Amino acid sequence: MNLPLPMLIVAIVVLGTIAFALLAVRRLGNDPAQFIVGGRSFGTILLWVLMGGELYTTFTFLGIAGWVYSRGAEIYYVLAVGGAAYIVAYLYLPRLWRFAKERDLLTFSDFFAARYQSKGFGAITALISTFTESLALLVYLTGLQIILGIAGLGKIDATHAVLIAFGLITLFVFTAGLRGMAWASIVKDALMIGAVAIVGFVLPIAFFGSPAAMLDRAIAARPHSFTIGAWTAGNGKLWFITTAILNAIGFFAGVNAVAATYAAKSEKTVRRNAMLLPLYSLMIVPLFFAGYTASLVLPGLRGTQSDSAYLRVLQAHFPLWLLGVICAAGTLAGLLPSATRLLAAASQLMKNVMDDIFGVAKEGAAQTWVTRVFIVLVASTALYLWVFLKASLVDLLLFVYNGQAQFMPGILLGLFWKRVTLVPIASGLFVGECAALALTMHPIPLAGLNAGFVALTLNMGVVVLLTLALGVRLPKARTPDLDPRRA
Repeated sequence: MNLPLPMLIVAIVVLGTIAFALLAVRRLGNDPAQFIVGGRSFGTILLWVLMGGELYTTFTFLGIAGWVYSRGAEIYYVLAVGGAAYIVAYLYLPRLWRFAKERDLLTFSDFFAARYQSKGFGAITALISTFTESLALLVYLTGLQIILGIAGLGKIDATHAVLIAFGLITLFVFTAGLRGMAWASIVKDALMIGAVAIVGFVLPIAFFGSPAAMLDRAIAARPHSFTIGAWTAGNGKLWFITTAILNAIGFFAGVNAVAATYAAKSEKTVRRNAMLLPLYSLMIVPLFFAGYTASLVLPGLRGTQSDSAYLRVLQAHFPLWLLGVICAAGTLAGLLPSATRLLAAASQLMKNVMDDIFGVAKEGAAQTWVTRVFIVLVASTALYLWVFLKASLVDLLLFVYNGQAQFMPGILLGLFWKRVTLVPIASGLFVGECAALALTMHPIPLAGLNAGFVALTLNMGVVVLLTLALGVRLPKARTPDLDPRRA
């Protein structure tokens, strides 16, 4: 079967990126530290492209412009998130790296097991975070379906294309580990920056002469899309503020972001990375332009069609080769973050469940191979949920972002407050996750507050109150180094 030109370009780019990364890591071996955290040897640039590649995904590529198209100014919160999240990263990620380096930690949940002296708690956090990571994969798969559906020009079954692409990336991470994904992220980020520049500037220039002229037209046609609702409205000012705070706190709470931090070769590298990451935020405003342009050129799209609005404009008015390049960038923006989440989830199932609890795969190559088995299992589970149960899991997808943030009290307070111990942290996590799930599945009026922010507030309140009530200190030898001169 002859592939449409855009799909052919996507296939060439994806296969070429995988081949490039495999050549770069052809001597990886079976050392679990090399496979899972890149041998803790990543310099500033490699760490920068890896972490940027994980944080800027199909949500960035499609969701921002789609939200501008359908809702407008509510999505401006992502600008506030970047400004605050990188400050949080600069303050705590170097200390997290030091704690992990001193104890030879491999996984996200290793931190909880080591800091709170409980392998059982580490296993619980591994299971909870793996659940949220699996659901996050559904978001990426849905984004891939939209992109590959456009690239196929209606001649290729998008579901089949997603299954093939996701199978390839699963095989890739199975083989190449974290280092391979870092090298692949170089290609992905370069393509994505170019694609964002094209859709953010070329589209408004082509149709309106300049971004400024396009904005004048958009303001005249859709003035409501440039304002945020009343304070207590569903997506009003309080929602905007609390959503920005929640995401700023939880931006680096995912297992993939923590694994990337472990991969750095020094604290200085982590700090430099936090200073450079804001450069990725430059991609956001052009995507606002793309969304507003599409709303003027192709109005009337409803529901999930709005996420593909600017791709539809490209398909209708520009050469197919250009559509192929843009779709290739978007495909990598879905596949590579999926790969890092697969590796992070699989590695903690191996280390914190199979090793720490059941005594399986205690060291060396066995840990790497068990991680690879779990990569396939997690990928297969995510694909099953996406293909057969996605309609019933729409609400749970919202829980991903709210649930992930509930780990931050355990990380931040564990690093900066010696008095905090297992019982308060475990209790707060339980309350926070239950509240996040309940408020996601059964929304109630919250005076405009973000449901995840409410859950995080309850979580933090439980931790602080129980810590003060118990008045217990960890033995000094087991607490992290909290010397501010080394932070």
